Amino acid sequence: MLDNLTLADRYHTLNERLKEREAEVKAVRDQNVATGHEKICGEYADVVVNLSERNTFDGKLAQSYLTAEQIAACTKKSVVTTVRAKAKTAE
Repeated sequence: MLDNLTLADRYHTLNERLKEREAEVKAVRDQNVATGHEKICGEYADVVVNLSERNTFDGKLAQSYLTAEQIAACTKKSVVTTVRAKAKTAE
């Protein structure tokens, strides 16, 4: 179905579909949470809703307590590949 498209167009098309599906999943997830039930049973799957606490680390706050040398010693560099697709618009 997408085989006749260029690689860039296939990537963009699939990425747009993924965004739509992610939005749909989030909406249904929120509906599951809104039921107030811990377990929602379906014909094909069961959904379990758990509340938990999470601790987060505030890196910016931590940096205010460290020297530049300490921050440099704790900093790791890595290579990251970023791929973005942008639809072309007719002019």
